[in-house]
Amino acid sequence: MNNNKKIGPAGLMKLSEMICGDAPFTYFPYRSSSSLSRFFQDLDLDYMHDGSTRRHWVRAVLDELNQKHTSSATMPSIEITKVIEYLLEQDHFAGLASADHSKAVAAVNDTLKSYGLTAKVDSRTQKVILSPAHGEFVSTASEERIPEKVITFCPEVFRVPNKKTQDTLIAVMMPFRAEFDATYEAIKNACMSLGLCCFRADDIWENTTFIQDIFELIYCSRVVVVDFTGKNPNVMYETGIAHTLGKHVIPISQSIDDVPSDLRHHRVLKYLPNTEGYGNLKSELEARLQRLT
Repeated sequence: MNNNKKIGPAGLMKLSEMICGDAPFTYFPYRSSSSLSRFFQDLDLDYMHDGSTRRHWVRAVLDELNQKHTSSATMPSIEITKVIEYLLEQDHFAGLASADHSKAVAAVNDTLKSYGLTAKVDSRTQKVILSPAHGEFVSTASEERIPEKVITFCPEVFRVPNKKTQDTLIAVMMPFRAEFDATYEAIKNACMSLGLCCFRADDIWENTTFIQDIFELIYCSRVVVVDFTGKNPNVMYETGIAHTLGKHVIPISQSIDDVPSDLRHHRVLKYLPNTEGYGNLKSELEARLQRLT
């Protein structure tokens, strides 16, 4: 069943004019006949301008792409999504006196708002991501994926905070026992070397309940480091929250046997509880964080 969200005729016509760089959207790059063909071919879409009126040809291409399938009822076809995100790539606007990326993003969002869609510029990568307009996309592990479904949830154990994901925040979930102090120190040192902020829930006291502090720390973090050593049930619970929110999760453990069998397909950083082991943990974690942040 083709159940994707369709963009209406007026929206497709405006997008066609934007792709062409035609009035009134002259702050988009102007594209000639050959440039239009290259625009679609860069996306592995096999279209060649046939010499007809540029905006009408682009509109016909978009009409066809608009009918293609996606599994999400809240998003247009994958092909249309790719076109819109590519249209707003900042590289297209560089060095052009008449081009204005901010105006372009605003124009696309003004066109798409009636279809329940929005184009957001990721503050870290500067890439544009098309997503449903309602709700907030808090996942950090899936930033380049199209959300398959947008849900609204109302947990009873904790409240969803009115806060944003912090690009430099690393959350650590581990037992709060003295024998883990050296482990936490190694994690903090790895974060500090990359200019990142690292916190455990016991570093924070902002709410009347401890679980609220834990949830907010995970919710606002970019990466969550979880130590499965000792099969601590609280760490298991907190890992489930992090996975549900779509966060990057880095599992560590002194023993692979302590990692739940359902999670052993994830790459675990195994470390020894001694000076050399903590040093290796710092180095390996630093390398992993550098790739993710």
